[in-house]
Amino acid sequence: MNRIKPGPGQESVWDYPRPPLLEPVQKQVKVVFNGVTIAETSKAYRVLETSHPPTYYIPPQDVDTRYLIPVEGRTLCEWKGQAAYFDVLVEGHRAARAAWIYPSPNDSFKAIAGHFCFYPSKMDACYIDGEQVQAQAGDFYGGWITNNIVGPFKGSSGTMFW
Repeated sequence: MNRIKPGPGQESVWDYPRPPLLEPVQKQVKVVFNGVTIAETSKAYRVLETSHPPTYYIPPQDVDTRYLIPVEGRTLCEWKGQAAYFDVLVEGHRAARAAWIYPSPNDSFKAIAGHFCFYPSKMDACYIDGEQVQAQAGDFYGGWITNNIVGPFKGSSGTMFW
C-alpha cells in the first residue's frame, strides 16, 4: 500500500482518525435513484475513518422515506453500534440493502441516530455540492469518493488486512 500524497485542497484517508470521527457537513448532499431525488440536505454528517472514504448520514426529515423498505438482517460496527438496512424501491426498480441507519448508535455517534446513509454504487448518483461521487470499491463500507479525497482506499480485493 502506497499512500497518495494529498495536493492543495485534498484530504488523505490515511490522515483520518481511528476510532472514527463524526463531523457535521455544510455541503449539499443529494441521492438519486431511478431518476427520483430520494434524499437532499445541507445538514448531513460525515464519518471519517482511517483508510476509508467518508460516509454521509442524512437526517430523516430530508429523506423521502416512502421509497425505503426495511429488510431483515443487521450488522454491528464496533464504533457506531448495530445497523438496520433498507431496500430502495422507486417505480418498480429496487436496490437491495442500499441504505442503512443506526437506530441507537453508541454514545460518540448519537448525533446520527436515525440518519440514513446510502451506498453510492446502488444509486443512480450521489452528489456532494454538485460533484457526482464515486463509490468505494467492494461496497462493504459504502464510502463516497470525491476529487478532494485521496487513498488508496480500503475495500477492494486484497485490502482486508491493511
